[in-house]
Amino acid sequence: MRIVLATSNKGKVKEISEFFGELVVPYTDIIDSFEIEENGDTFASNALIKARAIYDKLGCKDIVIADDSGISVPMLNFEPNIFSARYAGIGASDKDNLDKLISELKKANIKKTPAFYTAAIALVCKEGEFVVHGWMHGNVIDEARGNSGFGYDPMFIPQGYELTLGELPTEIKSDFSHRTKALKLIVPIIEMIKRGRS
Repeated sequence: MRIVLATSNKGKVKEISEFFGELVVPYTDIIDSFEIEENGDTFASNALIKARAIYDKLGCKDIVIADDSGISVPMLNFEPNIFSARYAGIGASDKDNLDKLISELKKANIKKTPAFYTAAIALVCKEGEFVVHGWMHGNVIDEARGNSGFGYDPMFIPQGYELTLGELPTEIKSDFSHRTKALKLIVPIIEMIKRGRS
């Protein structure tokens, strides 16, 4: 039984593959990449939209999981939230989005402020649909530091640390990231499905 990832984001594929091991297959290894309109108003609804789209295309007995995640800054009206991947516009790069958030902090004269990452992971299979969440709290700063991770990691300092996720070794982030927390919650669901199919 395969777990198919409903993403072509290399950072997410790497992180989720490392968590599950060889069992995980990005959907782009099976079918051509295609545009999925993420028009939900929550991380959970967007994750479900992606997982359903891939599941419907594959028409398979595999498990499809999709992640929708982002960062929220309460002092900036919780921006960018569900728009994290396109904060600087459609087709924006990680650097474009990072630069925009830094710019917004500077406009508001904020050097450091609380923020949090949210990850919603949706699972779609013949047995049904499931969604779990994970969060990581900390602070954002008005500069980018370090080259590890991806997305907003170079400006995010996790709670209990002084370095950004861009400066910390990847394995440290993987211990407590929002995505890791959500993945840990999806594992019992996958095990339940496996038992039901055996």
